[in-house]
Amino acid sequence: MFAAGVDSTLHFHHGWAWVVILSNGLAGLWALAAHWLTALRGRPLWWFIGLAEVTVFVQVILGAVLVGKYKVPLPQFHAFYGFVAIIAIAILYSYRFQLKHRLYLLYGLGSLFVMGLGIRAMLIATGG
Repeated sequence: MFAAGVDSTLHFHHGWAWVVILSNGLAGLWALAAHWLTALRGRPLWWFIGLAEVTVFVQVILGAVLVGKYKVPLPQFHAFYGFVAIIAIAILYSYRFQLKHRLYLLYGLGSLFVMGLGIRAMLIATGG
């Protein structure tokens, strides 16, 4: 269908979508559980949330390379959900001090929201 570089990048982009969805979903569930169970709180949770958020940036960069460099056609609104996910992560980060008393709820629900954006972007890309 495409050249070898395009095919491998596109294949990686498709597979990485699952990493984005699953990591943000697990981060959200962990943070929500940590809201009620203090034993689940700590540095490992924040590292995991940070890594889950980084997966979104990797995915958006891969998508931008596919469209910008390889001219792969973009499904309508597909990129919108990727950029909204980045904006959502920025909003979560910006509200961390104002909602410090509800920090685990903020990141739990926010990470699940980012997961939902990833699912929606994947459904649009597959025509579902």
